[in-house]
Amino acid sequence: MISPATIQQIMARADITDVVGSFVKLKKRGTNLLGLCPFHNEKTPSFTVSPSKEIYKCFGCGKSGNVVSFVMEHEKYSYPETLKWLAQRYQIEIEETQLNDDQRQALQAADSLFALNQFAQQFFSQQLLETEEGKAIGLSYFEERGFSSATIQKFQLGYSPEAKDVFTKAALQHQFNPELLQKAGLVSNRYDQLQDNYRGRVIFPIHNHSGKVVGFGARILKTTEKAPKYINSPENEIYVKSKILYGSFYAKQSIDKLNECLLVEGYTDVLSLHQAGIENVVASGGTALTIDQLRSIKKYTKNLTIVYDGDQAGIKAALRGLDLALEEGMAVKLVLIPDGDDPDSYVNKVGAVAFREFVNKNKKDVILFQLEVALQEAGADTSQKAAVVNRIAESISKINKAEDFTKQQDYIKECAAILKIEEAGLHHLVNKFIRDRISQQEKKLSFEEAKQYEENAKQSAEAGFDDATYSLLFKDDLQEKEVARILLEYGFQPWGNGISVADYVFEEIDESLLENENVKNLFQTYRAEVHKGNLPKGPQLFVHHSNQAISAFAVSLLNFPHEESSRWRQDFSLTQGYQSSLFKKEYEEFIATLAPEKKEELLNYLQSEEDKSPEAIRSAIHYLKLRKIKRMLLENQRDLENEKNQQEITILLQTHEHLKKVEKSLAAAVGSVIIR
Repeated sequence: MISPATIQQIMARADITDVVGSFVKLKKRGTNLLGLCPFHNEKTPSFTVSPSKEIYKCFGCGKSGNVVSFVMEHEKYSYPETLKWLAQRYQIEIEETQLNDDQRQALQAADSLFALNQFAQQFFSQQLLETEEGKAIGLSYFEERGFSSATIQKFQLGYSPEAKDVFTKAALQHQFNPELLQKAGLVSNRYDQLQDNYRGRVIFPIHNHSGKVVGFGARILKTTEKAPKYINSPENEIYVKSKILYGSFYAKQSIDKLNECLLVEGYTDVLSLHQAGIENVVASGGTALTIDQLRSIKKYTKNLTIVYDGDQAGIKAALRGLDLALEEGMAVKLVLIPDGDDPDSYVNKVGAVAFREFVNKNKKDVILFQLEVALQEAGADTSQKAAVVNRIAESISKINKAEDFTKQQDYIKECAAILKIEEAGLHHLVNKFIRDRISQQEKKLSFEEAKQYEENAKQSAEAGFDDATYSLLFKDDLQEKEVARILLEYGFQPWGNGISVADYVFEEIDESLLENENVKNLFQTYRAEVHKGNLPKGPQLFVHHSNQAISAFAVSLLNFPHEESSRWRQDFSLTQGYQSSLFKKEYEEFIATLAPEKKEELLNYLQSEEDKSPEAIRSAIHYLKLRKIKRMLLENQRDLENEKNQQEITILLQTHEHLKKVEKSLAAAVGSVIIR
């Protein structure tokens, strides 16, 4: 684990302008920087970086965050990987927290394996490119397959010599442990002698999603031997086959950009397609897709297109893992390569343009294709046809995401027509599979949970509102978030009488008033910092918080389209409305109505941020309280409408009168008018 001190040092040193600027061309716009968004295709720049707030925001696609979340999103790194990437960029030594013996041993084993694999990759590449044997056997093989020197170097291909222990001797000379060599699968012990495991084979290094070599695939070249065609690394601390897709490191940005992942079987399929300029491609290695592999693809896209050979083996391989993909909510298509070709040979035969055209024209829906194949195999056998119906119903039941409901209904309709059975019957069968799965996988609701759900439903029915209206009326997200933003940006500033703005907010807002869990969490974290005598000097502590939920929420609170200037305050009457983010929507709508030249003129005024005025702070707190009072009034009114005894009615009327007085007082403070 990276120590908190190291994380703080990384956050302090990491410059968002420098990091984002290495991926995006930025231009100065007032106090901010503007560029084309790297997360979606756009012609007009809407990607804004605020150096003062240390955040970014795209007003086109809505993505936002801090320097860490930018690297995580752009490079698809995990949080620890991002911290290590930033530490390396700014030459910060990483300090690890105290680990137990098991954790320390696992970490040391992983580091040793990474170092060994890097050495092995360099050794095999050197053997391929710089030795006579490597050039005559390994390099000539790759060249005969049509791979260019650029492709060979990009994928770090290599060759292992025929001699029994050339690599073993080199590794031992570099002080690598014999046990480690065997664990990595690079060396085997035969008759008490250590020998190279990949002799006379060409080598395909396997990279993880951050580009480190975690294993190898080694292909034999001699056809006379009875040895297996491919040997792959055994699983260990850094190589878990079910989590790796070959080529993912080189494909991730293209998959993200094109919003589609092509899945093929073999290493050479990936190499040939990449060489042809089709880079959004990964390989499964011919095994069934696993949940971890699918989720790694889903980081970039939900659109998966399987491109396999058109023979029976290819068809069966393509359909493995289908149900898992459907459960993950992925849109899966299938393309079968014709005429006995595979993706490797076909792209070399027809070229990149024709290959893309073929894929786009011949995509088949996987469920409908599966049904077509199953019916062909079943023929006239009624028992086999019944099994097909059950199999298809189970596959359709896997489409269990709420947003995919329409898709599920369409499948039921189409498949029922193909099977020539009643749609209602297939619908019933699909629902049975869904019910069976739920009963097996989901725990029973506790009595308290069931009671709460029943009470929520009862309140909604009594109020006569749908869920959206009910949430809008009784949830004060807008006001709560505004107060939370004030706390972030202005909490450290003096309020008067020796207290800070944060002290004033905490005095005025009891946490029992808060409903938004993110706001509650932020308040509690802020209070804890103040209690420790560490009053935050702005939002940076929360923007860069190690808790990603707090960090993301802080960034969302700080997102503004523009920043105010003194001239803006003087020249535009909208100032008081814009000053509060409560009116952000109205402000944005106003900006949208302006002609381009007027908009440009207006934006020139927006240069510098000013402090939040005490009046605006009071106003935001009063708005929050006012919304709470309105809610209490509605609840009290509902109670009055139900039959009560006279004593209860008297109490409710007194409560109503008191709440109306409080409402009137708060409304006067914020300038609202109460309609009687």
